[in-house]
Amino acid sequence: MSTPESSPLTHFDADGQAHMVDVGAKAETRRVAVATGRIHMLPATFDMVKSGSAKKGDVLGIARIAAIQASKRTSEDMCKAVDRGMRMEGIQLMEKLGGKSGHWKA
Repeated sequence: MSTPESSPLTHFDADGQAHMVDVGAKAETRRVAVATGRIHMLPATFDMVKSGSAKKGDVLGIARIAAIQASKRTSEDMCKAVDRGMRMEGIQLMEKLGGKSGHWKA
């Protein structure tokens, strides 16, 4: 595995200041990214998502659009040159205030 010392990040200059990286000369290549995730929910919530009956709209369709937008911005993961195995875990809502549903806390 690379370390910051052996694989410097190209988004920083010699003084450690952030700067834009010119990618104009890079050759076009076909890129593929595969992701996985896990979500835990009540069976009734799953049924609502599966049937498309959520009050706010098509849950899976919106998730699909969000995934496409996120994949187009993968170049903003500035640490990928150092640690391609990074992962985020345990992402969950801990508290919500306001709106019709009021206050909710995990």
